[in-house]
Amino acid sequence: MSSPQGSTLAPPRLIYGTAWKEDATESLTAQALACGFRAFDTANQRKHYFEAAMGAALARATIPRQQLFLQTKFTYARGQDHRLPYDPGAAPAQQVKQSFLSSLEHLRTDYLDSYLLHGPERAAGLTAGDHEVWVAMSALARAGQVRSLGISNASAEQVTALCGLADREGLVKPAFLQNRCYARRGWDREVRAVCRHEGVTYQGFSLLTANRHVLDSDVVAQAAARRRVSAPAIVFRFALDLGMLPLTGTTSAAHMRDDLAALGLPPLDPAERHALEEIG
Repeated sequence: MSSPQGSTLAPPRLIYGTAWKEDATESLTAQALACGFRAFDTANQRKHYFEAAMGAALARATIPRQQLFLQTKFTYARGQDHRLPYDPGAAPAQQVKQSFLSSLEHLRTDYLDSYLLHGPERAAGLTAGDHEVWVAMSALARAGQVRSLGISNASAEQVTALCGLADREGLVKPAFLQNRCYARRGWDREVRAVCRHEGVTYQGFSLLTANRHVLDSDVVAQAAARRRVSAPAIVFRFALDLGMLPLTGTTSAAHMRDDLAALGLPPLDPAERHALEEIG
């Protein structure tokens, strides 16, 4: 397999998320590949993901590794079940290394395009454990085993703190932040503002499932009718207009193709975008 150095892979614009797919993970990953997805998200957290099944589907594909964007995560023990990918008694840095090597084995690759800390250790602030984990993750990136680092399920304050830590200590700065994105919270407005300021790409997930009322709204229905596309396509186009990198986890091949088609839509009209930003 090729290393990430010298790769010309374009940044992804839409990611297929494999959370909560269980035994269907392999077939759904293959289906997403067939529909045109080239960016995939998972985690070394067997409680909610089946990383090895995603890797099996990718290994059967004829698409060169250099054309795929693979993202996975290191997850603390509090987010795991009994199927831990590391020694629970090891120091955080060692757990990162063990989990990372396990991920490479599961995904049948020798590098990752993106590696995320799957949520800080605590709900507020950063802990000594977060510090140690980020140092270990930075070492992987500096060694060329990871192209980009990131964090998920984090607040604006935590993203600011992590960027500050990286700047002060000469560590690798996060390139990605992945959060569940709620319309009623202004589409995570505060976190997105921090990301813009710090040059971090915001990845939004559950854009549809967390915002059913938006899908059913008149503004989305009218925008979709004018363009002769689906309501989800309008939501994904709106997310792109806000500067997000959306994730979709649909299990329908038709919806996969429809979601990808949103990439070809022109930006929404300013009035449509404003109405969606304010829908709450």
